[in-house]
Amino acid sequence: MKQGKVDALLGIVFGDEGKGKVVDVFTPRYDVVARFAGGPNAGHTIIFEGKKFVLRSIPSGIFDEGKLNIIGNGCVIAPDLFMAEARELETAGYDLRSRLHISKRAHLILPTHRVLDRAYEAAKGKNKVGTTGKGIGPTYAEKASRTGLRVGDILEDFPRKYAALKARHEQILRDLHFTDYDITEEERLWLEGVEYMRQFPLTDTEAEINRLLAEGKSVLAEGAQGTMLDIDHGTYPFVSSSSTTTGGVCTGLGVGPNKIDQVYGIFKAYSTRVGAGPFPVELFDETGDRLREIGHEYGAVTGRNRRCGWVDLVALKYAIMVNGVTQLIMMKSDVLDDFPVIRVCMAYEKDGQQTTDMPYDTEGWTAVYRDLPGWRTDLTQMTSEDEFPQAFRDYIQFLEDELQTPITILSVGPDREQTIIRSL
Repeated sequence: MKQGKVDALLGIVFGDEGKGKVVDVFTPRYDVVARFAGGPNAGHTIIFEGKKFVLRSIPSGIFDEGKLNIIGNGCVIAPDLFMAEARELETAGYDLRSRLHISKRAHLILPTHRVLDRAYEAAKGKNKVGTTGKGIGPTYAEKASRTGLRVGDILEDFPRKYAALKARHEQILRDLHFTDYDITEEERLWLEGVEYMRQFPLTDTEAEINRLLAEGKSVLAEGAQGTMLDIDHGTYPFVSSSSTTTGGVCTGLGVGPNKIDQVYGIFKAYSTRVGAGPFPVELFDETGDRLREIGHEYGAVTGRNRRCGWVDLVALKYAIMVNGVTQLIMMKSDVLDDFPVIRVCMAYEKDGQQTTDMPYDTEGWTAVYRDLPGWRTDLTQMTSEDEFPQAFRDYIQFLEDELQTPITILSVGPDREQTIIRSL
């Protein structure tokens, strides 16, 4: 029997690239869709048939009843938020319990983790990272320090384990003089969420995935956030707390690197970033405001304004390198429809020196641009690359030449139908 394969679908800049939409489009090709990292600090927005869903922890393949969806061991889960998300989907008519499995090795986000998140951020003063306050960082920190709770812990002696970790958190908060909080109602919902999670298959998902691969099944690994937010390879310390790159697929699902076939890298036709941290291509002018408004660049979960700028080839080349990207997917091409000139960041500059390599610290670097003509054409109604205006074709070709990677899929609108697969 032919061995199955794992394809990875990753955001390769700062996240918010539209991974959910593409996973939804790709799902019919695969038997399994699996999340390998991250938690409910970001949303994957999916729009189809006049309906809109924002998924936080649940994989974006959940809408196809014939597919298995897995929350892998590399993820962190808040039971109360998971319950709210799952119940919304169940109310909409989707039978989650027959198609969603959760790793017993995934770590739990406690209500006190969220308080710790706020306390740690407050203690930073002016040097805030800009977290979502969802408890992601403290949960991953405890995973690394070997003091956390995992999903499998809810199956045995859980009240004692929970009380002990909660008490530890409360002592830390007292030491930080951060005591003005009340989690009574939040904790009630959280414990209700724990009971709700018990109704789902809680499994050794790494064994399950490898068994399916041995049977010739195909797996789509769904990323969260983006490469520049990776704990190792991102703009540290202004990063997420998980491994968002291809390496995170192996550790977050328990599959060997020899099982990975295609690596799809998703990026926007321009750049965005949420939260604090260096962003050399950021625009503080009317153009940046236009990109934000046309692209609806506001967080799917937090509603926060996204910082906007032109496409960044320094970041893209770096991300393609560390991920081993084999194919690129360009999202939100239509947002640039009305711009007469499209700018592309070719290099960074600082103190009279230029580089095309990603610096150790991007603070203080500015972008060096090249200008390309805009296409001034509405792309949203197009269904084939044969309809593309020449200036847009030239933009695609320019990016492919610079990045040495084919752009095989283009999104020209938010609906799943506004996705064009190129014939290369």
